[in-house]
Amino acid sequence: MSSSRTILATPAAPAAIGPYSQAVRVGNLIFTSGQIPLDPATQQVVSGAIAEQTEQVLKNLSAILESAGSSLAHAVKATVFLKDFNDFAAMNAVYGRYLAPEGVQPPARTTVEVSRLPKDVLVEIDLVAEVL
Repeated sequence: MSSSRTILATPAAPAAIGPYSQAVRVGNLIFTSGQIPLDPATQQVVSGAIAEQTEQVLKNLSAILESAGSSLAHAVKATVFLKDFNDFAAMNAVYGRYLAPEGVQPPARTTVEVSRLPKDVLVEIDLVAEVL
């Protein structure tokens, strides 16, 4: 039985460091793994507060989608995990610049507060996007 699954990886985003892929394409959909604010060059957490961390996460997600022939403008679903829901407004301001700029319809989204994230970061985001 053949599979339409394609594993995606790009050096422009942090490498997968466990038994998972940066993203998987099935048909015309890309499912990203959750991205945290790692600098792809150093694999280290970027310094800064929620705005800086959210910016890096979205740069990582953008790199993954672009390497697969898609973009943030084609995201259809986002899941945002926050360490502290008090950071929602600051995260949302950065998120909006990347995923809902002028003229772009934003994806559906779920946002939850969690007790802990990998490397004790403040935010993790995953996306589902279309390849058109």
